[in-house]
Amino acid sequence: MVNVAQYQSVINGFINKNVQLVAVSKLQPKESIILLYQNSQKDFGENYVQELLEKQQQLPADIRWHFIGHLQSNKVKYIAPFIYLIQGVDSEKLLTEINKQALKHNRKINCLLQVHIAEEETKFGFSPAEAKVLLHKIIDNPSLYSNIIICGLMGMASLTDDTAKIRGEFRALAGMFHQFKKIFPSFNTLSMGMTADYEMAIEEGSNMVRIGSLLFGQRKS
Repeated sequence: MVNVAQYQSVINGFINKNVQLVAVSKLQPKESIILLYQNSQKDFGENYVQELLEKQQQLPADIRWHFIGHLQSNKVKYIAPFIYLIQGVDSEKLLTEINKQALKHNRKINCLLQVHIAEEETKFGFSPAEAKVLLHKIIDNPSLYSNIIICGLMGMASLTDDTAKIRGEFRALAGMFHQFKKIFPSFNTLSMGMTADYEMAIEEGSNMVRIGSLLFGQRKS
């Protein structure tokens, strides 16, 4: 069940902080999404392509859909016509496919490079070193991905109770973001922070957070 009061409390906390909320709506019914939409929420995050396609077809056209999960290259073609932002670009192969599909639809697709800042091996993403190599490659060859706009970086901190560790991981990614923001005119988004750690992420410089259970309650399985 959507907690509208909690949603308003979160949004009010973002006033004057220049932070964008992405409501993580995966596995949530369309009715819950509509309820937040009616309260002015326009950005929603999904993890699964098939679920996203169904929701995009049945919900208001002005919703800005974010793909926040691990995206397989062979599924890019399904979301390329409408996706607002792909947050989890974790390989050059995926970047190449997004560019290819964006070109087919005569659009430029917004993307964030996912940087692996956590200890868990299960999380996807470029290492910081790999991300820096790729960014310099794009700087040296601007036409390489002509139908992609690299808007910034995304990262997920370690799943731990060690707040100093989490804060350090966020701080490291923020440092990398600001380093490349100086030379990448399109860099404007640092997406880090979820329900459990979004306040800390904002303190360390995040300007986009992905929050699900705090707004929707526990997911249905």
